[in-house]
Amino acid sequence: MKNVKIIGVPEHFNLPWHLAIKEGAFEARGIALEWENIPEGTGRMSKMLANGETDLAIILTEGIVKSIADGNPTKIIQKYIESPLLWGIHVANDSPHSTISDLEGVKAAISRFGSGSHLMSIVNAQNQHWDTEAMDFEVIHNLDGAVEALSNGTDAYFMWERFTTKPLVDSRIFKHIADCPTPWPCFVVAATDNFIKERAGVLQHILEVINLYTEEFKMIPSIDRTIANTYGQKLEDVQEWLGLTAWSQEQVSDAALQEVQERLFSLNLIEGIGKAPRFLYSKP
Repeated sequence: MKNVKIIGVPEHFNLPWHLAIKEGAFEARGIALEWENIPEGTGRMSKMLANGETDLAIILTEGIVKSIADGNPTKIIQKYIESPLLWGIHVANDSPHSTISDLEGVKAAISRFGSGSHLMSIVNAQNQHWDTEAMDFEVIHNLDGAVEALSNGTDAYFMWERFTTKPLVDSRIFKHIADCPTPWPCFVVAATDNFIKERAGVLQHILEVINLYTEEFKMIPSIDRTIANTYGQKLEDVQEWLGLTAWSQEQVSDAALQEVQERLFSLNLIEGIGKAPRFLYSKP
């Protein structure tokens, strides 16, 4: 067996990986794929890739593009989720803020610097024509940290995937203000340069397995109920999410990569715009 480490957030997007592991699809190819949930999200996953603590990651597009631009020896292997991520914008349920305009000048709670919650709070501020240079942040590490911070009186707002936080809105812990969709495909498969160099054949087998699972994922009988039961969500919310979500088996386009880089550059989050081979894996 060839041992491979992969990381991702503990969210419904990654259920195809867990099904494939549970059903022995990787073992059948001689691969012992070890999955680790990273609730802190993209910022920590980028660091783990850079430090060689994992071989692969299912990670937010804008986060890994920034990390690679900053020197992370990693490549985007392919898109995982084609559709945008709906970032819900939340405040504490008893917060006086009720509209997006109320949040100008308010501190943003983020999991860590370089995370999706950090980068997208700046993208959202730019969308609203706020002064992004004047933004202030509060690091809360993960979703549990956000619950604790917002429940204990912080005035900050918090951005996280809308359907993951929906149960917290339903239980009146968070108040949902608005959504901010990513203007690009949201999740990609990333691998360290070392893993690509030394185990390209193993990587290809992993992609063949997961791409088969994602192609057929929505056709699994009662998959909506499985997701609802596994992740503690309402069936109607899962059905809406499935209708909005599209998986992909293709590489990120040069145009999409350019769009991400141009937005990050406009926000002074990267120093320049690089060429595609710096970021994107090309099959030999």
